Amino acid sequence: MLMEFISYVTEICDESVSLRANSDFQHGYIGEPLDVEFSYNRLTMRRCHNALELTKDFREILFPSRVTVQTPQWTEKWLDESDENQTVSDNKPSEHQAATLINGSASSISIDMKSQGTQTKGSGVLFPNGNRQNLDITFLLDGCLPSKPIPRIGQFFNPDLNPPQREAVKRILAGECRPLPYVLFGPPGTGKTITLIETILQVYHFLPNSRVLVCTPSNSAADLICLRLHQSGFLHAASLARVNASCRQEESIPEVLRLYSKAGEDVRHASYHRIVVSTCSSAGLFHNIGVQVGHFTHVFLDEAGQATEPEALIPIAFISERDGQIVLAGDPCQLGPVIKSKIAAAFGLGVSMLERLMANPLYSRHDWGYNPRLVTKLVYNYRSHEALLVLPSKLFYRGELCVRAPRAVVDSLCQWKSLPKKGFPLIFHGVRGTEMREGINPSWFNPVEAVQVMLYCCQLAKKLYNPVAVSDIGIIAPYRKQCEKIRILLGKVGLFDIKVGSVEEFQGQEFLIIIISTVRSNESLENNDLQSTLGFLSNPKRFNVAVTRSKALLLIVGNPHILINDPCFRAQLQYCYMNGAYVGCDPPPSLRDCRMYRDSGKLGPDAQQQN
Repeated sequence: MLMEFISYVTEICDESVSLRANSDFQHGYIGEPLDVEFSYNRLTMRRCHNALELTKDFREILFPSRVTVQTPQWTEKWLDESDENQTVSDNKPSEHQAATLINGSASSISIDMKSQGTQTKGSGVLFPNGNRQNLDITFLLDGCLPSKPIPRIGQFFNPDLNPPQREAVKRILAGECRPLPYVLFGPPGTGKTITLIETILQVYHFLPNSRVLVCTPSNSAADLICLRLHQSGFLHAASLARVNASCRQEESIPEVLRLYSKAGEDVRHASYHRIVVSTCSSAGLFHNIGVQVGHFTHVFLDEAGQATEPEALIPIAFISERDGQIVLAGDPCQLGPVIKSKIAAAFGLGVSMLERLMANPLYSRHDWGYNPRLVTKLVYNYRSHEALLVLPSKLFYRGELCVRAPRAVVDSLCQWKSLPKKGFPLIFHGVRGTEMREGINPSWFNPVEAVQVMLYCCQLAKKLYNPVAVSDIGIIAPYRKQCEKIRILLGKVGLFDIKVGSVEEFQGQEFLIIIISTVRSNESLENNDLQSTLGFLSNPKRFNVAVTRSKALLLIVGNPHILINDPCFRAQLQYCYMNGAYVGCDPPPSLRDCRMYRDSGKLGPDAQQQN
């Protein structure tokens, strides 16, 4: 008799895999030989194929060749900043609003008394004993009304938005080039998510017939959007649903979001909410229940640079090809989709829709900048010290990033005793270590670098006065084995809670302090083969993400004689050497001649402050 059981992989070790099986198997298994089959979950792939079919008539949207200006969706006048202190004075509903809600015909919200988090078309209110006259309106609306006064039409919910952020909100709300995608180009720390939240709130409150679908490639990013919408205080509780895959464990959902996730359990009911948040893949659930093209008026795709193009098409397939509004938010200069198939990568699947569109002449930068009807580039950085921002700004963002981070935060480690140059919170520590492997494990580690990283952590988190909290330190290493070795060393000195991970794990995050271990150190390899010499490090996007996570201090530990072969790391080495921030082993001879950088004046921290 053949019996089959389904189990899940819980851990992958060097030469073994741990599986979790159900209780029936565990009770009945007596040690007999087993055949184990590993299968690939094709669900997302099938949804991608379906989305391709649904969008086959979207050629002018996906591959635009011309811009047709439409009548703006939003024609109201935006208030001057001097008028922005005026808001609606009271959140209590008017008699008209209350009557509309009681009759179940409000366009912005409808209430199902069975579940505050479930909103359906045409749902009304169940009245005790049929008495509508004595109904307590305050009780009826408790938890459904926003907790903050709603701004006037033409006023921003967040008055602290900077000019590019405001421009993006206005352009998206107007939607003059719809259905062509609008690109919100958000370099690191420039407030992309804040801008998205503002735009979603504006669409929700001031375009009353709108239905918004917000998607991201990952659950963590979707949770963040949902959390920020919740924290804004400007939404009806019953207007937001967080749709999760059925296999997602409830423990992994933040507690504050479980009300919205409860509303998303019934996908059909969730589709009637004014704002729905999900991953790109989970948006395919709406196809399963027959939701038609045009159901959602606006699709926002956050972290669009990390989604494969077929994944991005899953939510986009719901947009009307005539007047739907698509917003792609992300950074084409940071990490793109994770593609493991060399064949798929060779045929372009590793290029996101965001990156592909930015190469289109309509979306490309011209001498006068980007077409403001299609692209807004955010340039005010609220994360990093200017010394940490100069190089990535020059290498990836045309030197346009401007420092707006709070001085108390970014200057907090400028006088750290280990800095070779006070006021310049950056160190490149040269180490000529040895790259190693264990057994047949393909992952590299470098014990000398791991020890140096541990020593820096001790200097920061174990100093006598004002030690840095371990939660403020992040360690980036490109190889799993190096991460493992560093964690072991940190555990031995009691620093268990410092986050250690790959560049991919840190994208979208920020820490007060970032320490990077580059690992690779084989000087005997041919310098013209960067992939063999540097491995993962030869990817400029990976470099960009790694060096833009820190707020107040960046420490790079690596072999300068290897790293100088990579253009990005060469620029980093020259920048540090020029500013007196290089320590450790003897630098490469070519590093000592940095006169061209010094003479240009483009790589000094003062250059960033001039923007």
